[in-house]
Amino acid sequence: MVSFILRRLLEAVPVLIGVSIVVFLFLRLIPGDPAIALLGERASEQNVQRLREQMGLNQPLHVQYWRFVRGLAQGDVGRSIRTTRPVMAEAGSRFPATVELTAAALTLALLTGVGAGTLSATWRGSFIDHAARVLSLAGISIPIFWLGLVLIWLFAVQLPWLPPDGRLSAEMRYSPITNFVFVDALLQRRGDLALDALRHVILPALALSTVPMAIIARMTRAALLEVLRADYVRTARAKGLPERAVTLRHAMKNAALPVVTIVGLQVGILLSGAILTETIFSWPGVGRWIFESILNRDFPVVQGMSLVIAVIFVSVNLVVDVLYAALDPRIRVR
Repeated sequence: MVSFILRRLLEAVPVLIGVSIVVFLFLRLIPGDPAIALLGERASEQNVQRLREQMGLNQPLHVQYWRFVRGLAQGDVGRSIRTTRPVMAEAGSRFPATVELTAAALTLALLTGVGAGTLSATWRGSFIDHAARVLSLAGISIPIFWLGLVLIWLFAVQLPWLPPDGRLSAEMRYSPITNFVFVDALLQRRGDLALDALRHVILPALALSTVPMAIIARMTRAALLEVLRADYVRTARAKGLPERAVTLRHAMKNAALPVVTIVGLQVGILLSGAILTETIFSWPGVGRWIFESILNRDFPVVQGMSLVIAVIFVSVNLVVDVLYAALDPRIRVR
């Protein structure tokens, strides 16, 4: 197992290098100048050139990239052009919001997706099966930005049940400890804070979870249908075991292998989808920050956070590989 993990870690190194190069070059292809975005359109050419020189933007691309890599080796991804604060320091106050939103969306996608896929496979050909398949197809097809606006219109405007934006209500007094609202509510023993945070996270988590929910449901159904046709399942039924025990105790364990893999991939989808979701719902997380930084041509923020998200994605996939190898020892020898 140790050699398996080390091999996966070595394979992740060229992936991260490739991501850093692609993000670095693509940002330079975006129209616009960070110096002009910072000083304004009416800034003099002399001031623009002076600021470009201070930020090192007048240097060749390979020199800029080497400076970026050298900073990474020292644990520094750079400073924001607009705020001059270290990117990682500012990310520390925004990342907990994205983690909470992603965790809520993933939990909702897992519970609903696995449940719908299991029911669909168990009742194959029934109304439940057809309804689950139609809903999963709709979940994959509906754009997040459109669904988010519909949810705001329905549940915040027409039926004012849930707040349309933000992480907490304006009147809610909150002293951050860890910047994770639910953790802080537990530490401070504040049920009102946890309830207010829960009401705010429902709509964005629902919008963000639709795509992974649909994918998990379809994968669960396909994997479970294949397992339910296996010989050992027929043997379990022949022994007189109840259908529920056959499905949950015998079939679900082997059907979980492809589902675990697809769940790991959904983390990357959730992090990328968070950019749209956080922008629509004014969620103060990393996704919204990246979107604003792209508009402001804040290269260090976009470069640094794109690389952080890539590291998270690779790390999650490594964990999934280890779990897969633990569930199926045959994977370790490949």
